[in-house]
Amino acid sequence: MADTSPILLWFRRDLRLSDHPALTAAVKTGRSIVPVFLRDGLLDDLGAAPKWRLGLGVGCLAEALQDKGSRLILRSGDALEQLTQLIDETGAGAVYWMRAYDPQSVERDTKVKETLKEQGVEARSFAGHLMFEPWTVETKQGGFYKVYTPFWNAVKTRDVAEPLAAPGEIKAPGRWPDSETLDDWRLGAAMDRGADVVRPFVQLGEQAAQARLGAFMASKVADYNDARDIPGTDGTSCLSENLSLGEITPQQCWHAGLRAREEGKPGAETFLKELVWREFAYHLMWHTPRLLTDNWREDWEAFPWNEDERKAEVKAWKQGRTGIQFVDAGLREMYVTGRMHNRARMIVASYLTKHLMCHWKIGMQWFEDCLIDWDPASNAMGWQWSAGSGPDATPYFRVFNPVTQLDRFDKDRAYVQRWLGKPGAKLTGDAARYFDAIPKSWNMEPDDHYPEPVVNADEGRKRALEAYENRDF
Repeated sequence: MADTSPILLWFRRDLRLSDHPALTAAVKTGRSIVPVFLRDGLLDDLGAAPKWRLGLGVGCLAEALQDKGSRLILRSGDALEQLTQLIDETGAGAVYWMRAYDPQSVERDTKVKETLKEQGVEARSFAGHLMFEPWTVETKQGGFYKVYTPFWNAVKTRDVAEPLAAPGEIKAPGRWPDSETLDDWRLGAAMDRGADVVRPFVQLGEQAAQARLGAFMASKVADYNDARDIPGTDGTSCLSENLSLGEITPQQCWHAGLRAREEGKPGAETFLKELVWREFAYHLMWHTPRLLTDNWREDWEAFPWNEDERKAEVKAWKQGRTGIQFVDAGLREMYVTGRMHNRARMIVASYLTKHLMCHWKIGMQWFEDCLIDWDPASNAMGWQWSAGSGPDATPYFRVFNPVTQLDRFDKDRAYVQRWLGKPGAKLTGDAARYFDAIPKSWNMEPDDHYPEPVVNADEGRKRALEAYENRDF
């Protein structure tokens, strides 16, 4: 006889209904579906901004499910314990979910799958957060890729599955289990007053993500090659926010990029390469999990980085008061919008790790607390790339000069004036909103005098190069 027991559909960082292989497979069985989202220890460990943004996404997903005649069940606690309890309450015979790839999630999911199978419960995980499963991309020697360009060449002609349509309906169970409430979780508590400042910049949910992709392909992708490096121009897709939570899939973005390339839009190829850069970060995280916690190049353990976050220059960096305009503008953009332009991220990271000689972990963990588009693999690889300790990294002796970089990429100073204001003028707009977003404990006011550099560009570069040349490895 056909199994008619319900299926628990465990949502995680896949907050959408379209192009969702686990949901599609569950619907195809004809069985009732109980969508579930769990607040476990991994969620509680998230930084302030990612946790708050996740909460918004979960609420949006709940509304989308209601439109399909379904609902989202919320439970908190150990994942295996909560799933087991829900199986007992609903009589579910299966649990489906989309895969995660960071080591902590893998450990959790492996335990869940093994235990459920031992109990006679079907447990299935599905691909979808990535286009290419990390273990399926190998060098000719059978190992994993450590350099981006060969990785790109290996996958650029691979077939990527066409995105799946959202189901027309989701069969509800005869009786719903009890659910906790999202408001009671208070996932935005650590954001404090910053939530009201950042919220207008959030593009929330699956529909907004699709609209963002469509607008980018229609009017921006053609100029993406050049515009993506100009922080004062609206020239990027900004899809990292939605990709990080699975409100849109890389497959959906990939096929849109392919269509744009076929239409002759010159920036489409670069957009496709950026999607593969994200894949490369996950490829490396899967094969070398130390990317998240330690210097990927192990000989860099001997490098004399400062690891004391109490130092005055670290505090100045976090507060966007280094006296270096490009650096401070980038950090202030992050506090107001929850994101930071990629060119600014490189400058901000280079200044901390090279001019200030501070460990990349300090910056990585600060971004982990402040970014609404935080992604474990991309964040870690980006910081190690900038620091010189990571795979395929910029050489340590390549020290970005934040002053000449500003002259090159923000010639008219549109970016720094948006976030720092015009010299001598009263702060307005986004430059003023920064002071509404930051902690009151910083004791900063809009009329504070803009500081002199804590370390100027030439001095910092000289110090960094001396440390590199005198290294013990």
